Amino acid sequence: MYNAYITTIKKIRKHNNADRLQIATVFGNDVIIDFSYQIGSRVVYFPTDGELSKEFAEENNLVRKKDENGNNVGGYLDPDKRNIKAIRLRGERSDGLILPISCLAKYTDVDKLKDGERISVLNGYMICKKYIPKRQSSKKTGGENKKGKKEPICEYFAEHVDTEQLAYNLSDFKKGDQIEITLKIHGTSQRTGYLPVIKKYKRNILDLICRRKGKPVYKWEYVSGTRRTVLDDYSDGYYGSNSFREPHSKFFNGKLNKGETVYYEVCGFTDSGTPIMPSVSNKKTNDKEFIKKYGKKTTFSYGCDPEGKYAPRSTFYVYRMTMTNEDGVTIEYSPDFIRYRCEQMGCKSVPVFKKCYIENNDDAGEYVFNLANDLCEGNDPIGLTHIREGVVIRIVNSPKFKAYKHKGFNFKVIEGIIKENAEEPDIEEQQEDVVNKENA
Repeated sequence: MYNAYITTIKKIRKHNNADRLQIATVFGNDVIIDFSYQIGSRVVYFPTDGELSKEFAEENNLVRKKDENGNNVGGYLDPDKRNIKAIRLRGERSDGLILPISCLAKYTDVDKLKDGERISVLNGYMICKKYIPKRQSSKKTGGENKKGKKEPICEYFAEHVDTEQLAYNLSDFKKGDQIEITLKIHGTSQRTGYLPVIKKYKRNILDLICRRKGKPVYKWEYVSGTRRTVLDDYSDGYYGSNSFREPHSKFFNGKLNKGETVYYEVCGFTDSGTPIMPSVSNKKTNDKEFIKKYGKKTTFSYGCDPEGKYAPRSTFYVYRMTMTNEDGVTIEYSPDFIRYRCEQMGCKSVPVFKKCYIENNDDAGEYVFNLANDLCEGNDPIGLTHIREGVVIRIVNSPKFKAYKHKGFNFKVIEGIIKENAEEPDIEEQQEDVVNKENA
């Protein structure tokens, strides 16, 4: 779920190529600001990938508008999208948007807002939300809400766990924690389990009289799904067809133990040769060094072949496994045991960058953030021709699954360009938005 954050500026430096601009660092991100800000200024930080509400953006003169002579007298945000992107301005990075805390004065008493507080709605007024491109075509998504809720056929088939942003959860890390940093793969989530599936209900006389369902009758079966949905078949879906998912689901048939669920990322191309994640023209980055290194176009191939001649069209990497008993108690597999099970089954797990214990006495969170920052940029170690999305940091010694994502700045720029030109919203973000609305 997207939020803005209340904070105080503690670090500012001069912009190298603009006399009227400076750069503040908040939550480890550099943001270009003007000279109305100084160290100690209380501000609202809007991370990349957010969308400001129409009322809030117009109230603070943040959207582009023209006067009678055609001159821009507003801000720089698109009046329809009002989305926040990672950009480069005169050679410097800007990752997000900073506004003075006074911009919220219409909606609340800003003196009561504390540093670190997360906001998206204030006193009934929408301030911001996650930016998801508006749909422009009629392609089916497989993540759309249908009338009525379907009763789950497998109550123990747990959905994908959302990974929160590392920068805003540094306090979760403590000295002595064991952490593992792995590659974040830019693909589509999938899950498969060997679990008890409800086949029918056995009703006695009392159930019939009381019009109750009765006692469920289970059968152990393989169940597969996307991030939020269960796949009954592979004919429809966001990609037109989910047929590319089928062989990855069936790979686990006969290989999982009773109660095991495996979570994995599918990447590469669909059966028709379409990239699972959209490609983008690198020229739009306006970064000569980036274009020189990665070429004119970024395609997140991960070593796959769109025609399926020299390599599979798609592949998958396991990042999480669980064991759920018949009482519904779930146990997380450790990363080492996940790799052991993957080796047994003959599949791949996500590449590991670093494993270590936190020995920092002063600030464990800052130590982890610096490690993640060093590892989130550069060539993807699987698809060497494109950049990596970022990294995932997991607290290994936590009994529950605790993992945090940290995207690289170059990927954020690419992602922003993709969304600007998107004909369809990202399926996983759309499903996440639906869930957030249901839980609101």
